Amino acid sequence: MTELHALAAAIGLVRTWWDIAGRQQDVGDEALAAIATALGYPADSATAIARSLARIEDERRRPPALIVADVGRPTPLPSSLARAELIAEDGRSHALSIEGGYLPAIADPGYYRLAIGSHELTLAVAPARCHGLDDLGTRRVWGPSIQIPALRDRVPQPFGHFGHLDDAVARFAARGADVVMINPVHALFPGHGIGFSPYSPSSRLFLNGAMGDPALVGLPPLPPGEDGGPLINWEDALPKRLAQLRTVFDALTPELRSRVVNDSLSGGDELRRHAVFDALDVRFRALGLDGWRAWPVPFHDPDGAAVRQFAAENPDEITFHLFIQWLAHESLAAVQSHARAAGMAVGLLADLAVGVHTGGSDSWSLRDHLLDGLTIGAPPDPLGPLGQNWMLTTFSPRGLADSGYAPWIATLRSALSRAGGLRIDHAFGLSRLWVMPEGRSSNDGAYLVYPFHDLTRLAALESHRAKALIVAEDLGTKPGGFAEAIDAEGMFGMRVLWFERAIDHGFIGPRDYPPESVAMTGTHDTTTVAGWWTGRDLDWADDLGRLPVDSNREREEERRAWDRGLLWATFGGSEPRPSPDEPAPVVEAALRHIGRARSRLAIAPLEDLLALEEQPNLPGTINEHPNWRRRMDAPLEDLLSETDTAQRIDTLATARKESLAEG
Repeated sequence: MTELHALAAAIGLVRTWWDIAGRQQDVGDEALAAIATALGYPADSATAIARSLARIEDERRRPPALIVADVGRPTPLPSSLARAELIAEDGRSHALSIEGGYLPAIADPGYYRLAIGSHELTLAVAPARCHGLDDLGTRRVWGPSIQIPALRDRVPQPFGHFGHLDDAVARFAARGADVVMINPVHALFPGHGIGFSPYSPSSRLFLNGAMGDPALVGLPPLPPGEDGGPLINWEDALPKRLAQLRTVFDALTPELRSRVVNDSLSGGDELRRHAVFDALDVRFRALGLDGWRAWPVPFHDPDGAAVRQFAAENPDEITFHLFIQWLAHESLAAVQSHARAAGMAVGLLADLAVGVHTGGSDSWSLRDHLLDGLTIGAPPDPLGPLGQNWMLTTFSPRGLADSGYAPWIATLRSALSRAGGLRIDHAFGLSRLWVMPEGRSSNDGAYLVYPFHDLTRLAALESHRAKALIVAEDLGTKPGGFAEAIDAEGMFGMRVLWFERAIDHGFIGPRDYPPESVAMTGTHDTTTVAGWWTGRDLDWADDLGRLPVDSNREREEERRAWDRGLLWATFGGSEPRPSPDEPAPVVEAALRHIGRARSRLAIAPLEDLLALEEQPNLPGTINEHPNWRRRMDAPLEDLLSETDTAQRIDTLATARKESLAEG
């Protein structure tokens, strides 16, 4: 092993991996050196590598900022330690004897301060499993997944907001649903009509203020807007929404403005810093500067004199952006409260994006804890055959360790504070992430190992504290041991119809779905059932030149015809197989199929409940496909009242009851 390879191994860079076809792939030395250097371990010469290796050894000798322990199990500690003091969250403390290098077992999950000599660290004691559905007995949960901006009601608006979500929750709760999965609602850049993907947020700690609904908190409703047609015109709509919210803010009574300021104090310095970022972003974006890296250098430091002076000179502007966050938080919290009051067992199932924009609020304020000079993505997999560079950043393993995992814990708490569960997008990133030097292609990347066991146990602890579910998006090429680990932690894996194949390549039956999972007809990244049956996804692939390199349209049509036969055979229908231009009975059969699954949760995208052919997002595209722009054709009230739609919803709900009876 060369010194470079030793350095790569020491910092968790994986030199060898296997692609979706099972072929071994090796990462070149040039890529390893570039990634190691970006991680803060220079590798451009033998001397630099030696210094980086020495630095790693020094880091390993430092006492950790946080140790994660398992409830009821002794925790290994350095054998030289003989005595420690444990301090609970309520301030009570007692001495602990360390025997054989182990801290005695602790019975109660939670966070403790652990004083060992002159060093004090955090001890996180995780429960055996995440909070689950055991308190519901044998109840089988179901509901829709919804892209909030796609919703409409009778008052014209350019896109759906939390008020529309509140209406959707009420309507599905009345039909017996227990959960509504939603797209990420993380903070975007305020009023910026270009960067509107919910998976490319400015911050995962705060909310997309454009989704806030004044009517949900007792303020006058937003004025009617232009309907906008079948596609959302974000470029026009988001600047107008920011202006509308400014009008709402300007009309606040002094008492309510004071309440906003006081309530915002609970968000601490992080919330105020985000409000300052948003105010600066609005200021500099008007000058054509996209993201903080393009700002004048004095403003790159969140704690610098230029930023402090700006905040001091613009207090009203800072308060306005605090109001936007207050409104969004109170609106979404109201939706979750209404969901539980309506009898939903879970309510909202939120979505945590895998990373953040490199020029956004989190990367500005948390840069010491994030990857710098690297972006994340994926090697070739079923959802992205050419590989992907998402142009996002996320936590670095070193930053997590140095901070005692504080940003990860804060991110989990933020999401779970107003939802009954959380879906972790690309949950493989808890184990490893495909990273590449900024501006380079996916081919120049490598897998970077993350502290998987610690991250999942902390998720279990936060799930326990919030009494909320954790769903791991585990689609694609799984790291070794990943499935077994998340099952042991009590996380729900995702079982999407299209990927649940048997050894003979047919589709598995409902009884083959594992209980601790979410059965789904599709996701925002997959074709709809109607789109698959009619071949609409093949149309897009053909038009955009995205068919497999060793295939063509005729061959893909032949494969699809064969797969249609396999799918219809799995559904077990006695009726003749529908023709490709007759998707309706297939959609209903698919809903019955996942409804009858043994999975404790079954979720169907609203697009499938409506039997639509188009999907919200086409992975690997930006402008070639109208990602995140599609809107429903009519108010949800009207759509759900249609006979065929009502029948499909009833099919799913009835199948859930049948699945319980079948055991």
